[in-house]
Amino acid sequence: MQLDKMLYFIGHAGFYIRCGDYNIFIDPFKVGPNVKEKADLVLITHTHFDHCSKDDIKRVLKHDGEVICPSGCGEMAELKNFTLSEPGFKTTFKEARISAVPAYNIKPDRVSFHPKENKWVGYVVDVNGVKIYHAGDTDAIEEMKRLNGMGINAALLPIGGTYVMDVNEAAEAARMINAQYTIPMHYKNLLGKEKSAEAEGRFKKKVESALIMKEVQEPSYGFK
Repeated sequence: MQLDKMLYFIGHAGFYIRCGDYNIFIDPFKVGPNVKEKADLVLITHTHFDHCSKDDIKRVLKHDGEVICPSGCGEMAELKNFTLSEPGFKTTFKEARISAVPAYNIKPDRVSFHPKENKWVGYVVDVNGVKIYHAGDTDAIEEMKRLNGMGINAALLPIGGTYVMDVNEAAEAARMINAQYTIPMHYKNLLGKEKSAEAEGRFKKKVESALIMKEVQEPSYGFK
């Protein structure tokens, strides 16, 4: 299974993984009409509105689809198939193996945004041996070193700063993880067009495995 035929960037921190005859969405946000895929499973990393968006989840979720989300996404409980996650949570969905890993801030000026005690998460999704790590909202944390050696094919890392890692910190995280491809996310809404292009350029210089993905909602999209 080829990564460029299965991983799609919705925008912000939202992605979906096409797993043959089913789809796994992660943190869908501001999903427009160009995203015609529907979710068999939605993974939510934490409760902030730009990650746990009830309207977007309902927009993409199939009528019998499932949602996995950490504690605090109480509004999701009304959905028929809803499961709580926390760091260490593991499950299997069809052929996909899903593991929840820690995601939190350690920088003093950010620690209140994503405190460790909230038990918010990132996810490792393993589909037939293709491993995709979505970091969630986080700083470069010690637990990322555990991912090195797992053969992560794609690491999706926030780079926008302010609430999450900036480019320099994400480059440090990339070195810890050592993924085949490292894909930046969670920056365009924060930085705007000009600064986003600058951040992408700096990220590509600092991270050998960097891969900038176009959003599927843009006129031209895909891997480049």
